[in-house]
Formats: sequence, structure tokens, C-alpha cells
Amino acid sequence: MPQREMPLPVVEALRCSVCGEPVARDGSGLRCPRRHTFDLAKQGYVNLLHAGVPAGTADTAEMVAARVEFLGAGHYAAMADLVADQAAGTRGLVVDAGAGTGYYLARVLDGLPDATGLALDVSALALRRAAKAHPRIGAAVWNLWEPWPVATGSATLMLNVFAPRNGAEFHRVLAPGGRLIVVSPLPGHLRELAAVVDLLEVDERKDERLDAALSAYFEPEQRFEQRETRTLSPDDARRAVLMGPNAHHPARLTRLGELTGSVDVTTAFLVSVYRRKDVTTPTAP
Repeated sequence: MPQREMPLPVVEALRCSVCGEPVARDGSGLRCPRRHTFDLAKQGYVNLLHAGVPAGTADTAEMVAARVEFLGAGHYAAMADLVADQAAGTRGLVVDAGAGTGYYLARVLDGLPDATGLALDVSALALRRAAKAHPRIGAAVWNLWEPWPVATGSATLMLNVFAPRNGAEFHRVLAPGGRLIVVSPLPGHLRELAAVVDLLEVDERKDERLDAALSAYFEPEQRFEQRETRTLSPDDARRAVLMGPNAHHPARLTRLGELTGSVDVTTAFLVSVYRRKDVTTPTAP
């Protein structure tokens, strides 16, 4: 497999995760002026982590495979299109925090010819897919709870779809006037599968808690609810469960094999759009 190139705007936005200096292409890797070097995988992503991550946080191979199949079938396409609509007109760097396989970032970039995408995720297995999801995506493995190896003010848009929310880093990495689009499940999401799966519960006050968590850094602009009913095959119903956080709790999934026929399932999402506040955040890379 030939080496897949990382887009130059992504390289320019990345920082050394050891010393915080800018990095540049150096052969088949990235190197900073202090000669800290990070290998670029042939798939086009770079692993900037220099410590392990807690068990049960990164997507597994089985979760990635389930997500690729499920999203590829178009079950969340309406929500992805809604996100892309809110991103319309964006130029510059779009950072997807918790990008997974890059499905949503690729959909956004399809409508943004003057934008480039940086996919951040703790799962290298997922980012192998993300780096190939669109020619203008570059990907870096990182723990979103840690200070990011990304330049301050380098992004114009931040995406956060079913992923950890680090408000301080969202704010620092976004340029003044930048926007944040957050997608989270609403109560009732996949509720029909509760008959055979002990699903993790969705907080009834999630939108209030979301605003409170981001209020120091962001001003809410718009909020959309997107609901529809999808008919899922038994395999896709299982994938809907196995591609998400429920997969980290196998004791909840013991009856998943009882799904033998198609099932009508509710999908319910909250899409929240925020504008970056003009407040001071701690400086970082």
C-alpha cells in the first residue's frame, strides 16, 4: 500500500505532543524542531499518544466494523445531512473531536470545497478508516480529555458527534467567531431495542446539561431535533448497539442474539450549534 499523504493544512495545525512545537513532514513521519518524531501510518494517520488509554474507551475492531456497515447503509444519513447543512459556507480547518471512522466529517467536507478536516480520536482502528474517508481529511490519535496537540485558533469549525466534550480545548483550538456543532442522542433513541438489550439510558435533561457544561466558552445559537423511524434488519439492529458505548458493557448484551426479525426503530438526535465566546482560555500548543 502506498503512503497516503496527510493534507498540508492538517500538518500545519498539528503540534508535537511532547514539547508543543510545530511539526513538519519528514520522510514517512512528522518531526518537530527538537527532533521528536511520529510515524505516519500508511493509511494516512499519525499516532501522537505517548501513553496508553484506559480500557473501555477506544473503539474496538468489532465496534469499528459495526459502525462502518451501519452508517454505510444510510441509517443516520438524515442527521449527517443536517449537520452538513449547519456547516455550510465554512472555510479553513474543520476539526472533528471524536471522529470515529470519519463518516460525519466526510459528509461535511463534501459540501465545503475550501475546507480541510482533522479527525481526532483515541481509536487508531477507527482512524484508519477516517483517514481514507475523504481526500481532504488528516487524522491523529489523541485522548480528547488531555490538552490537544493542535494549534491555538487553528480551526473555524468544530464537530462533536456522540463524543467526549472538552469545552476548554474546543474554545482554545477554535478561532474567534468559530462555531461548534454537537450531536447527542435524545431520550427514546433506539428505544425499541430495549426489549432485548439493556441499553444505557439517555439523560432526560441532556440539553440543559450540555449548555451548562459549555456555557463558559460558547453561546448557543440554534438547536434542532431530528427524529425518524427506520426499519432495521436483525444484523443492522445488532450493529446499532454494537457500534456505540453499549459495546463496552457485554453483560448488557446477552440477549442481543434473540433478534431474529426486522424491527422498526426510532432514531432521535439533538443537534446543537454554538458560537465561540470571546473569553480567555489557557494557552497550549
